[in-house]
Amino acid sequence: MTSSDDQDISGILHRFREGESGARAKLFDAAYGELKQIATRYMRREKQDHTLQTTALVNEAYLKLVRMPQSDWKDRAHFFGVAAQVMRHILVDHARRCVAGKRGGGHEVLPLEEGLVFSDDRSPALLQLDEALDKLAARDPRACQVVELRVFGGLSFEEAAEVTGLSPRAVKREWQFARSWLRAEISGLIE
Repeated sequence: MTSSDDQDISGILHRFREGESGARAKLFDAAYGELKQIATRYMRREKQDHTLQTTALVNEAYLKLVRMPQSDWKDRAHFFGVAAQVMRHILVDHARRCVAGKRGGGHEVLPLEEGLVFSDDRSPALLQLDEALDKLAARDPRACQVVELRVFGGLSFEEAAEVTGLSPRAVKREWQFARSWLRAEISGLIE
């Protein structure tokens, strides 16, 4: 995206917060493409027969975003950072529904650095990861945010740095800490 696109989305977000008529549709038009790119990067790692499709993930995330009671996004980066978190919750809820429909089942190794692959078979692992991320957020919210942006949002270190306001180097340190902490928290779940 160009800086004029960034300003346009930031301006649309401001008008949306102010309740301007038509801002919701403009926000959808301006943000949909980038939300779809984030979801596409993620879903590329999914099985082809996965029950949650990219378009459905984007649409559900967008609907949750515009219905948030406190949608006071500062700018484009903040909006897409929140979008990554919303996508995480959607994927976790999807996994919970899949687990609820099954009886029993073991846990499968889930490599964090390759991005999470969410399938019906891996739902228990996703739920354990979600619990661990909640614990990490209580201990170190910034490290948890970096994990959400990288894993659920599909952002690069540079993109995550833009969203968090950190340097790419600081994001890499947070990522390394979070990976180590999560490994210790979920022994055997994350390689």
